[in-house]
Amino acid sequence: MDQSTPPAPEILAHSLLAFWADAGVDCLYQDEATDRIAAGLSPPPRRVEHVAAPLRTAPAAGEPASDALAEARRLAAAAQDLTSLAEAIAGFEGCPLRFEGAATRSVFSRGPSDAPVMIIGEGPGGDEDARGEPFVGRAGQLLDRMLAAAGLSDRVFITNTVFWRPPGNRTPSLSEQALCAPFVERAISLVRPKMLLLVGGASAKAMLKREEGILAMRGRWFEWRSDDESLELPAMPTLHPAFLLRQPAAKKKAWSDLVSLVQRLDRPDRPH
Repeated sequence: MDQSTPPAPEILAHSLLAFWADAGVDCLYQDEATDRIAAGLSPPPRRVEHVAAPLRTAPAAGEPASDALAEARRLAAAAQDLTSLAEAIAGFEGCPLRFEGAATRSVFSRGPSDAPVMIIGEGPGGDEDARGEPFVGRAGQLLDRMLAAAGLSDRVFITNTVFWRPPGNRTPSLSEQALCAPFVERAISLVRPKMLLLVGGASAKAMLKREEGILAMRGRWFEWRSDDESLELPAMPTLHPAFLLRQPAAKKKAWSDLVSLVQRLDRPDRPH
């Protein structure tokens, strides 16, 4: 072929297609070709700004829905004893855990109504959901053995920061704990314990409104105050028995916490 003669269009097209095939191109985005060079010479179309209508904002992270919280406060305040408080909790529909993780019922408490120590854990698990009582699974059994060794078996009232099992036994969120807080405070006012034992990091952070981890707080005494500041009690955070099952070497720390609590309970005038 004479080198001065340009290749036929079909030969050019075939060559171009072969080039794109070798480059991995196997599909077309448009049926018609677009001259990108010519398109680049034209000014882009003017952008029209659309102002969106204001959206209804959801509660910030950690904040419960105001209507549900108001209902929880109303129900808690109306409860005149622990039985009516348990009924109020069972009828409360404002906490989403009731419809997400719980399989059977609300889980409120166990222990004497005049106990000098109130133990507040994080939330019920599968065994607790099935039986309707807190701390009755493997972690609860370990807790009971530790309480018995410390002479506290019949001196504790046990509850949680939330009353329905979180899905997958996850840690309850701050907003879920806040929705249940009025019931927890009402339980404290009805039992009138001398002190609180806060079991696990989620319980300690929610009750004391602090950010430290449980290893930093455990074994130390803090002052718990109700939202209206009408109640004030000494409170000690300690390790959760579920953690102790995974880390048996930490049992010594939890035992030291119980010993400190018993000493303060039985000899309240002794300096600590």
